[in-house]
Amino acid sequence: MQLLDIGTNLGHESFQHDFDVVLQRARAHGVGRMIVTGASRDGSRHALELARAHVGVLFATAGVHPHHAIDYDDATDDELRALARDQMVCAIGETGLDYNRNYSPREVQLQVFERQLQIAVDVQKPLFLHQRDAHTDFIALLRRYRDKLPAAVVHCFTDTGEALRDYLALDCHIGITGWICDERRGTHLRELVREIPANRLMLETDAPYLLPRTVRPQPAHRRNEPMYLRHICEEVARDRGEPVEVTAANSTVTAEAFFGLSSI
Repeated sequence: MQLLDIGTNLGHESFQHDFDVVLQRARAHGVGRMIVTGASRDGSRHALELARAHVGVLFATAGVHPHHAIDYDDATDDELRALARDQMVCAIGETGLDYNRNYSPREVQLQVFERQLQIAVDVQKPLFLHQRDAHTDFIALLRRYRDKLPAAVVHCFTDTGEALRDYLALDCHIGITGWICDERRGTHLRELVREIPANRLMLETDAPYLLPRTVRPQPAHRRNEPMYLRHICEEVARDRGEPVEVTAANSTVTAEAFFGLSSI
C-alpha cells in the first residue's frame, strides 16, 4: 500500500531535529511521497528547498496563508510567481480565507486570495485551498475563477454537507485529514466522506498539526507526522465502507493526477 500525503508542513521547526527519521518512518508506513505546504513567502521558498533536496519524495506548493495576508506585497507576488515556475512546485497555495481568527483583516484576505487565484490562472497550476468560517465569500470568489483554473483542492475539509456539495459542484477535490478522527468536532465527516467521489478524494496529515485522536498509543509529544497518514486512510476506508487498499490506491492515483507528479 503506497500513500501520498498531499499536505504536510515539513518546514515547521518541530521537524528540524529529526527530519530524516520522520521521512524514514513515513516510508516504513507506506507513505512514499509528500507535498510540503508553502504557507508564507519564506515558507514557500523553504518548501521548494526541501523538495529539491529530496527529489521524487518531496514536492512543494507556493502560497501565502490567509493568516499571513497582511504581509503580502508586490515583492511577495513576484517571488511566488518565480517559485511557481519551478517544476517542483506543483500547486499554488496554501491560500484562501480564514474568518475564524482574522489574523489578517478580511478585506486584505480577499485581495490576497484573488491575487493568488490569478497566479494559478497565469501559470496553470492547481490550487491548494484553505477555508474556515468564510464559505460564502470563499465560494463566491472561487466561482469567478474556477473555469480558468486547471484544478483546485479544498485542503483539510471540515465544513458542512452544503459546503461540500458546493465544492463538488465546482469540480473541486477534497482533502481529508485526521480531523475525521476527532470525536468532538469531526464525527460529521464520517458521513460526508461517503459523498466524495473516489476521483476527488485525497488524504493528508497537515503535520505537525491535527494528530489523529484515535491513534494508539498517543505520542507524548503530540506532534503529527506523515507516518500517521496510514491511520487516516484506514479510518476513511472504514467510513466509506471499502477495503483500505482501495481507498489508498484511489487517493494516491487521484493525487498523482491532480499534482501532475508523473511529469516530475
